[in-house]
Amino acid sequence: MPVLRIALLGCGAIGSAALELLRDDAALSVAAIVVPVDAFEAARAVAERFAPGAQIVSSVPVQGIDLVIEAAGHAAIEAHVLPALQRGMPCIVASVGALSAQGLAEQLEAAAKAGNTQVQLIAGAIGAIDALAAARVGGLDSVRYTGRKPPHAWKGTPAEQGCDLAGLKGETVIFEGSARKAASLYPKNANVAATVSLAGLGLDRTHVRLIADPAVTDNVHTVEAEGAFGSFELTMRNKPLAANPKTSALTVYSAVRALRNRVAALSI
Repeated sequence: MPVLRIALLGCGAIGSAALELLRDDAALSVAAIVVPVDAFEAARAVAERFAPGAQIVSSVPVQGIDLVIEAAGHAAIEAHVLPALQRGMPCIVASVGALSAQGLAEQLEAAAKAGNTQVQLIAGAIGAIDALAAARVGGLDSVRYTGRKPPHAWKGTPAEQGCDLAGLKGETVIFEGSARKAASLYPKNANVAATVSLAGLGLDRTHVRLIADPAVTDNVHTVEAEGAFGSFELTMRNKPLAANPKTSALTVYSAVRALRNRVAALSI
């Protein structure tokens, strides 16, 4: 099987960690790292360590790329993923929370159809997405997601406006409402809420609670679903990514798994 040539969008905490894991993978080659011009120097330093053959560019090369993987957020989806799909280039999207923006999911689907290709949304920090998507076929009645993280993981978010994160003595609900609103208010924390909703009842019918809890050190995700299939409750306690406590390390592993499944003779 030929080597799969990849364009990586973003070289922050997720992108850098993924590059490190892919460094010795003979079937996958990161041929290009796409970042803004003012981030070239930082990206080049990372590439020298983990992907010395990658070119640092500000847009996805028109030729020499087999697959695009996004790890850079909403702006990168609009600027790079949509045009790549329209050109017929398959894409993997990690920033699923960005799809809470009105019409963006539909734009991605339309671009993939126009290019006769496919865009894949990875599960990221949560599990049982396959079970939830399967349950939707038979009919879902309710889906609830609860995200519980230590207070410092909510720094730089609207949670700071409603409470003293550093002074919390017990668990505090910082948001309760729809997945669409959760993902728009907490885009770096609520990718899981968007992923769960897109697999199940949709952004407006999925109930979300976000909690700051000084008693936990991990990122704790709980999904509860009921429907014609029966019911399930899943709780995951994920270690945060060292470089970014807002992100679970499992998000990186999910992205790498998606890439490896593209070249594996047997995938699951």
